[in-house]
Amino acid sequence: MESPQGVDSPKCQQEDDPEACIEDDVDLYYLPTEVAVHNTPEDCWLSYLHTVYDLSDLCKNWRDTREISPIIAHAGKDISHWFDHSRGDIKHHVDRVTGHSVPFCPHGPIPHVGTTSPVSTWRPIDRCPWWLDQRYKKGRLTKNSRPCRIINTLTGCSAIISVCEEDTIRRIQERFLIFNANGRHYDWKFEGKDLDMSKTLTENGIPDERERYTNCGLPSTIYIPSLLCYYRDDPTHDD
Repeated sequence: MESPQGVDSPKCQQEDDPEACIEDDVDLYYLPTEVAVHNTPEDCWLSYLHTVYDLSDLCKNWRDTREISPIIAHAGKDISHWFDHSRGDIKHHVDRVTGHSVPFCPHGPIPHVGTTSPVSTWRPIDRCPWWLDQRYKKGRLTKNSRPCRIINTLTGCSAIISVCEEDTIRRIQERFLIFNANGRHYDWKFEGKDLDMSKTLTENGIPDERERYTNCGLPSTIYIPSLLCYYRDDPTHDD
């Protein structure tokens, strides 16, 4: 088990900049509802600072410790309020006893942050703390969840699903596979025009206009863009 010793700062000791522990090469986006279903100690996802993390291994390593309790209690939720958005790091406050700046843990101690009082067993952390560790990163949390209607012109069936604003049409196609396992054998169009599978809805000229509708006193769902799927009877064709 990882040693639950205290630290005076949650910065990675190998780097001067705490954000150096994070790599911005993940482009998969998730809906808040997708994060919410991972809410157990064995399957624990959290989101913070617009990023989604899978902390299941952390929960396993710190099982039956007091420090992991706040993590498990917030499984499937967003904990951005734990962090200083300007620094991209966990919040700090001045300890009223020692006068030192220490991590702020309103829900109790968490892994990699131990006692703030001077003790003989104190030692600094020798690795990136979990909230800066890229190993736990799953992807990004969408900044906007929007509805999308998908119509199968072959069967006449349709479904309305929630997608991320940042999702490409190909990613939306993947989401729709739960309704049609052969979804990749269809051409996707909007208002008779082929969609660019590598671009988002907005980039394909399909903006999210729900706010515009509500500003006019109309229901936000009065109009939901419909993507039409045309079956392609060509097994040699590959996206």
